[in-house]
Amino acid sequence: MSPRLPRLAALALTLSGSEVLLVRRANPPDQGLWGYPGGKVEFGETMAEAAVRELAEETGLVAVAVEELGRIELIDRDPEGGVLYHYYLGVVLCEGQPGPVCAGDDAEEAAWFPFASVLEGELGLSKDVALYLQLALARREAAALPG
Repeated sequence: MSPRLPRLAALALTLSGSEVLLVRRANPPDQGLWGYPGGKVEFGETMAEAAVRELAEETGLVAVAVEELGRIELIDRDPEGGVLYHYYLGVVLCEGQPGPVCAGDDAEEAAWFPFASVLEGELGLSKDVALYLQLALARREAAALPG
């Protein structure tokens, strides 16, 4: 029997104009919540490669990874304290051509949302979705400033 280990996964934070791409999770953990497209990093794959691949699998959108914004650690426990899920997620900022998306793989739905919908809490969100959107917007604004 192999040891239980945390699972490494990548999330693709993708912006277009004044919207962000989110998927509604079809499976646990976070089933029914909106979050960034993503999934497990495969053996020999970089975080950026995994983010771009998962983005295409879950939404049909082709993109390029720009930079890793940070990490999220998720540990879900049962009432007795046993670990149900343990994920270590890398959040990768991606750039792609805006356009229609179609939910695939383990995404129940995929859609573009105005930044305000996410930042003002209008959606049921996975952990730190709004926080990383704020970080991405701050980076985008800083990059647009001259000097």
